[in-house]
Amino acid sequence: MLVGTTLEWYDFFLYGTAAALIFNKQFFPSLSPAAGTLAAFSTFAVGFIARPLGGVIFGHFGDRIGRRNTLIVSLLMMGIASTIIGLIPNYATIGVWAPILLVLLRVVQGFGLGGEGAGATLMSMEHAPADKRNLYAGFPQMGTPAGLVLANIVFLTTNAFMPTGAFDAWGWRIPFLLSAVLVVVGLAIRLHIEESPSFSRVVSHSKVESFPLREAMRVGFGRMGLTLGLMVANSAVAYVFMVFTLSYGTKQLDYNRSFLITCVSVAAVVWFATIPFWTGVADRSGRRNMFVGGSVALLIWCVVFLPMLNTGNELVAVIAFVVMGLIIPITHSVQGAIIADTFPAAVRYSGTSAVLQVGAILGGGLAPIISSALVGEAGGSAGVTVYMVVICAISVVSAIALFRMAPDQDPSSVPSSSATPDVVAGH
Repeated sequence: MLVGTTLEWYDFFLYGTAAALIFNKQFFPSLSPAAGTLAAFSTFAVGFIARPLGGVIFGHFGDRIGRRNTLIVSLLMMGIASTIIGLIPNYATIGVWAPILLVLLRVVQGFGLGGEGAGATLMSMEHAPADKRNLYAGFPQMGTPAGLVLANIVFLTTNAFMPTGAFDAWGWRIPFLLSAVLVVVGLAIRLHIEESPSFSRVVSHSKVESFPLREAMRVGFGRMGLTLGLMVANSAVAYVFMVFTLSYGTKQLDYNRSFLITCVSVAAVVWFATIPFWTGVADRSGRRNMFVGGSVALLIWCVVFLPMLNTGNELVAVIAFVVMGLIIPITHSVQGAIIADTFPAAVRYSGTSAVLQVGAILGGGLAPIISSALVGEAGGSAGVTVYMVVICAISVVSAIALFRMAPDQDPSSVPSSSATPDVVAGH
């Protein structure tokens, strides 16, 4: 699951990096720098808007015909769309059709990723021993920083070995074209994965639901709303530090582009490396206090993150990024398992996809646009800091309320539309 998820996030983050640094000039050259950046980030957000639709459809079939096949289709959609992005002529060549094609392919990317996040987490968690569910569910979560690092390494390497100006003109296409090779690797792996034991039990008990999303809603809008609120901060803050800072740091603070990409990559390596530690803590000691504590730590660091970048001191900036890479995995490592454990096995793919993808829009999808708009032409970051602090506070309150609502014991794991989840959110 980790390899396939890494490849899908490589494609998704590659687009984010290009949106921050390249697409405004290639696809929106008639706009001012600030407006072009907003337009490029808007195409980035379109992928998030498509994710709930992908989540609903992939979730439906994942609960009806199995997790494995849906994950194969999602990988193909993402890889093919990314490869074609590398072939699109720019605005100077085909005019308005260039951004139109870019948006359409971003929709395909978002649709494919909408089925990936929940499906990969479920496949890992549902294969796990009872005492290692958080650890196993954390492996697909590692694909997020791993994909980011891979995308940035390819982006930086390609840029470093090309003549000045050539990368911005056409060299940026090379990382997208490499997706064709990577998707073959991921496909070869996923074709050999066995179906989830939990789904197999659903089939053997004849508990496959005709409309799994409708049944998933029976957990109640209160609990679903709190689960959604719980995850938005991690998503929003992650995309501010991974994507928005590349644009803000180069345009407003005059940091070198390669320096910022390296900072984000180093932070992502720290993020990747610490996920197994935090999921191990959750399996041994429970995830309630860990998640709430991590959410509070994230809020506190958001207060100082952008002011540290604003100093213009590279050492201070490195510290700001690395500490962010240490804090984000505390909540990110277990949020997939928390969401999945909200739903019974028979409807888990549909329910988890719905929460994950709506949360992705409200958090990560809007974060770069909102942040860019708050900065505006003036260049101040105070509004972005307030935005991150407020959204972190929402997640802290939601987490506390959800964990008080969820029972502490493990209910029956017999899959049924009326059963409680295999393991509850507070475990």
